[in-house]
Order: sequence, then structure tokens, then C-alpha cells
Amino acid sequence: MHRDLEPSAGFRPKQVYEQVAEQVRNAIVAGVYLPGTRLPAERELAARLKVSRPAVREAIGALQNEGLVATRHGSGTYVTEQVPAAPLAPAQADADFSPTSTLEVRLLIEPAIARLAARRARRDPVAEGHLQRMAAVKDITDPAQQALWSECDRLFHRQLAFMTGDALMVKIADEVAKSMEQPLWNRLRDDGIYDPERIQLYVAEHRLIYEAIVTGDEDAAAFYVECHLKRVRRDIATRE
Repeated sequence: MHRDLEPSAGFRPKQVYEQVAEQVRNAIVAGVYLPGTRLPAERELAARLKVSRPAVREAIGALQNEGLVATRHGSGTYVTEQVPAAPLAPAQADADFSPTSTLEVRLLIEPAIARLAARRARRDPVAEGHLQRMAAVKDITDPAQQALWSECDRLFHRQLAFMTGDALMVKIADEVAKSMEQPLWNRLRDDGIYDPERIQLYVAEHRLIYEAIVTGDEDAAAFYVECHLKRVRRDIATRE
């Protein structure tokens, strides 16, 4: 048996958005897209690279986090004025999970969590506290309120797992919550939730989920979770 080509312990396949970001990053550094100029629209980039628009949106979000591009609402995405001489992505760092993939996993897991929690049909002061703090956020453009919203949103969904009373569900929810702490998830979520009406709609959806759980309505709890996550997916997938 040959042992000279054993895989490296750090090897992993690149996610689609990473591949898109790498191509756009290299084009920027090579001068294909000059500082201050507008990138092609997401739809056009998706067609050129033969990938989905959500993958392009995620790639643009990753490049924003690197400081290579900036998105102007209603105008498009532009290369920043100061472009480094070499790509910024660290070669050995683990990439963030794709937010689209994270949402697909959440759509499988979280309706089941809501059903289990509804079987216990118990009120939860911690979850109610997160709901109250989310409802108090009025200016999503304020960094402090934006951070408060993000934390309460993440912890509310995590708390639903605690409401099941199942230790394994809590462990699974902890892993999901970690993905919602990643910079790329935060970037796309913040870009998608950008006005007071939108965040109040999210609060209303969270309340529907919670009330269905505490009244013991399994079907409604699962349905409301699914509808909410599908709305989040639409909001963060494309933005032009």
C-alpha cells in the first residue's frame, strides 16, 4: 500500500462561495476590477461563473468582510479605493459556513425542535426576555442595537432547544448557534434586515413560534419556524 500520497489532516474541499470569492478577489488584485469601480451585478456574476445568486451574495459578503469591496444600497458593489497587493484571505484559516447551507440545515432541525418543545407546552422566562429585548430595538442602523438584536435572535432560537428538555437537541442547537456567530452570517443577515418594519416582522414571527410552543400546538410551532426561516433565506440570499 502506497503511503506517499496520504491526504493532509487540514485538507477540505472549498465551498462554492469560497471559489467565487477567490475568483473575484484575484480579478481585483490583478486589476480587472479597478479601485472605485462597480462590480458586475450579482445576477451577471452568477451567469458568468455558472453558480447560484446566493453563492455570489455570500462571496460578496466575504469580500466585504475582507475590506476589498463595499456595497452601496440601491447602487451596487464597488471595489474599495485601497486594494492590497495580494489576496487577503488567510491560506490556512477555516472559512465560515455558507449561510445558505446553514439555513438548509436549520430548516431540517428547527421545526423538529419546535415540535418537541410544544409537547412540553411550558412557558420560558429566558425566551420571553429575548423576545422583549428584540421588540425594544427600533434603530437597526445603530451598531449597539444591531448587536443586541443579533444576540437576542441567536439566543432565542437556541433557547427553543432548551425548552425541549432534550440534552442532545441542546447540543445540536449550540452548534447551529456557533454558525450564527460567524462574520459572514452576520454580514448577510445585517444587509438583509435593514429597516424597522422588517425587524418588527421578525419579532412577530418569533412570537408566533413561541406562543404555538407554549400552547402545545406542535403543527403550528413547526409551521411558523419553517415560514420564518424561509423568509430569512429570501432576505439574505439576494440584495440588489
